[in-house]
Amino acid sequence: MITVEHLSKDYISTRGQRQVILEDISFNVPSGSITAVVGPSGAGKSTLAKCISLLEKPSRGRILVEGTDLTTLFGEALRHQRRLIGSVFQSAALLQRKTVWENIALPLQWLGVVSHQITSQVSQLLESVGLTNKANAYPAQLSGGQQQRVGIARALALNPKVLLADEATSGLDPQSTQSIIELLKRLRDEYRLAIVLITHEMDVVRQAADAVAYIEQGKLVQFGQVAHLLSSPHSSLANQLFPLTPLPSSKPLEVSLRYTDKVTTFDWISRLRKQGIGVDILAAHLENVAGSLVGRMRIAVSPPINFDVEQFVRQLSEWGLHPDHPLSDSVFQEAG
Repeated sequence: MITVEHLSKDYISTRGQRQVILEDISFNVPSGSITAVVGPSGAGKSTLAKCISLLEKPSRGRILVEGTDLTTLFGEALRHQRRLIGSVFQSAALLQRKTVWENIALPLQWLGVVSHQITSQVSQLLESVGLTNKANAYPAQLSGGQQQRVGIARALALNPKVLLADEATSGLDPQSTQSIIELLKRLRDEYRLAIVLITHEMDVVRQAADAVAYIEQGKLVQFGQVAHLLSSPHSSLANQLFPLTPLPSSKPLEVSLRYTDKVTTFDWISRLRKQGIGVDILAAHLENVAGSLVGRMRIAVSPPINFDVEQFVRQLSEWGLHPDHPLSDSVFQEAG
């Protein structure tokens, strides 16, 4: 488990002015889970990654791993505790003159681990990342996705509790990106890792993250479980994760819906039409997130005479569909 507690990072400019990069960031990543950190360019994501890995010390706040505050440590104590955090970046930063096996073994050799333990550990890690047959290959002989797998294996060599992945899928082709996502999810479960996944790719967030933190101008704007945020009608992050570009419609009323749980009735449109309610789908973005079908949809509705709004909303809710905003008789009357 890793806890970021009231973390702030300042710099003093050449003119002596204080420049705030991060301000009062707090979130928690439990063991066996992936939290994605997203935000626009310049939001402070890279600085946050450096602070979490203690490459830079926060100006204020704490970084706790398994209950130990790393920001209070120095020297050997800090170096020892930093082993609890494995890091992999956009560039795997492999040593080109060393084989895959040698790159993964390097952290263990630096610590003076005995030879037979290194052999056992590296073999296990190669198997975990699916590169047993590439043990004697050199980085130049690997694809970008395979190099990232080696970087991940090396990050896990010291048995960390936390894995920091900073833009680990950036620049990879879709197939390699998908394979890294599946690998991170499997390693999360296999090693009970707390994974901090810093990314700008919303596809990666939807497919991999259990929770998401949205940072803007150095501040934490939103944080929560992905499925929960997607169920919130006022979540700006939900709009980014599931963007909609509705088609034009001649129907009198448009309604935005949220899929927030398992849909029990897939023929709901035909059922509504049998009741005389005209429905057209203008846009939809649905995906399976953490075992639940979630997403957003915009529909155009033509209500019949004597339309029962309460029954309409109740039926939608029973089918796993929820309007973003309350619907009333007056809304439909005005639309008609």
